[in-house]
Amino acid sequence: MSKPLGHAPTALVIFDCDGVLVDSEPIALRLLIETLAAAGLGLEPDEVHTRFLGRSLATTREILAADYGLTLGEDALAGMRHRLYAAFRAELRPIPHIAEALDALSCPFCVASSSQPERIELSLTVTGLWPRFAGRAFSATMVARGKPAPDLFLHAAASLGYTPGACLVVEDSPAGVTAARSAGMRVVAFTGGSHATSDCHRAGIAALEPDAIIDDMRDLPELAAG
Repeated sequence: MSKPLGHAPTALVIFDCDGVLVDSEPIALRLLIETLAAAGLGLEPDEVHTRFLGRSLATTREILAADYGLTLGEDALAGMRHRLYAAFRAELRPIPHIAEALDALSCPFCVASSSQPERIELSLTVTGLWPRFAGRAFSATMVARGKPAPDLFLHAAASLGYTPGACLVVEDSPAGVTAARSAGMRVVAFTGGSHATSDCHRAGIAALEPDAIIDDMRDLPELAAG
C-alpha cells in the first residue's frame, strides 16, 4: 500500500542498508546458514530469516548463545565476513530504482544499518551508491543496543541535527520497523527486496502497522513529501 502519510514534509529520511538500498539479505543469510552448519548448528532458512533478519552481529551472537547454546568464535566470524565480502563484490546489486528514488527526494537522507561500518561502505561502493551517503552512514557499532532498540535511529537523527518526529525511516525487517516506532519516527516498510516476497514475511511486516508499505522505491519520494 502506498499513500501520502498525512504529516508535514519529512526533514530527514533514514534508510536501512541491507534489503533497502542493496539486495544483500539472500547473500548474507546464505553465508550465515553455511557458517552455522560448519559450527554444528543446522537451521532451516525460514528460521534463520525469522530470527536474524535485520539484527546486528552482536545481537545475532547473543541469540545464538542464549537460545541455541552456540558461541561463534572470532575465527568463524572472520571467515564468514571474508566470504561474505567476496560474495558481495561478485553478486551484490542495488535495489531496483533506488538511485532514481534518492535523486527524487526533496530532503536530506542518511543510512543507519545493523551492519559494521566497513560492510556498509563496501555494500554501497560496489553498487555505486556510496557517494550519496559518504559522511552520513551510521552503524549499530556506534550505539549500545542494536535494532529492535531505537538507539541507532535516534543517534543518526541527533548527529545530523533532526528531531525524531521530523524523520522518516525506510526499513525491510520487523526488527527495524519496531526500532523506528520505538524512536518515535514514521516508518515506511519496503517489501521489494528479493528476500521479502513470502506471504509470511509480508504478514509479519503488516502486523506491525507501519505508516506505509511499498514494494517499489519510486513510490517513496511522494510519501516523504508529506
